[in-house]
Amino acid sequence: MSSRFDNPPTVATTDYRSRRDARHDTWFRRLLKTCALLVLAALLGAALATFWGGREVLFHDGFRFLTNDTWNPVADDYGALAPIYGTLVTSSIALLLAVPVSFGIALFLTELAPHWLRAPVATAIDLLASIPSIIYGMWGLFVFVPFMASIEPALSASLGRLPLVGGLFDGPPLGLGLLTSGIVLAVMILPFIAAVMREVFQTVPVRLKESAYALGSTTWEVMWHIVLPYTRSAVIGGVFLGLGRALGETMAVTFVLGNSYLITGSLLMPGTSISSSIANEFNEAVGMHRSALIALGFLLFVVTFVVLLIARLMLRQLARREGER
Repeated sequence: MSSRFDNPPTVATTDYRSRRDARHDTWFRRLLKTCALLVLAALLGAALATFWGGREVLFHDGFRFLTNDTWNPVADDYGALAPIYGTLVTSSIALLLAVPVSFGIALFLTELAPHWLRAPVATAIDLLASIPSIIYGMWGLFVFVPFMASIEPALSASLGRLPLVGGLFDGPPLGLGLLTSGIVLAVMILPFIAAVMREVFQTVPVRLKESAYALGSTTWEVMWHIVLPYTRSAVIGGVFLGLGRALGETMAVTFVLGNSYLITGSLLMPGTSISSSIANEFNEAVGMHRSALIALGFLLFVVTFVVLLIARLMLRQLARREGER
């Protein structure tokens, strides 16, 4: 009975296979490098296209475009301060509301929920993440805006009297505004952050948590001293992923923000954002107006890039600190 060891491969056959494998590895490496370069080329192309499209305003106004709060298409006087302000405020509100709730959901699903409930709730969170943004905008406009209009007088009467933050809740009960937009954005980004936190919490070795429980630690102590330090980098990455989604959101914000270029200190007043300004005015814009809107798109690109850069620097700093311990 013959076997495969009766006719061992010759030196020539071995050399041929080695050269073939090396050639295939080279092709595969070049393919992956091409894919990576295509991503960089698309990113650079988008940045250059928006910069070149907005060059008329950027070169004409310069730094004044960033500091001017006037938006007057009739007089061709454009400033990006109001859209930038609205984008940052609504995204900050969304992040402040979504992160604690997402952490609670992830903690419940990984530590407290019974096994029969974990799969349905996790599936529901994934379904929330797949809902189109326009659906959130319609829900916000027809359901949430009337609700906010009904409770805003109570917010103004109670929180508006506080010494330091009272001005944040001073305004007419319109329902539309920065606070409403921030809450809708929080609902939108919550599934993304919660899903990331839940997945990374499940990667913590069970023996670490069981050891902490055996020493008498509570669930909160286990999460704070064991789970979070173990998954800190991934959690921060998930938070900034949600922030990037909030910064670039268009339709949901356009429905509920109010689209006003007036900058006020009240969260109950209408405002605008970079993406909603572009969505509302781009179809009718010509000349300098179109250039100003494209320049807003370039600024949104820059803001998102800066946010992601800060996230990378934070993660690198955390990794360095963990390596020094």
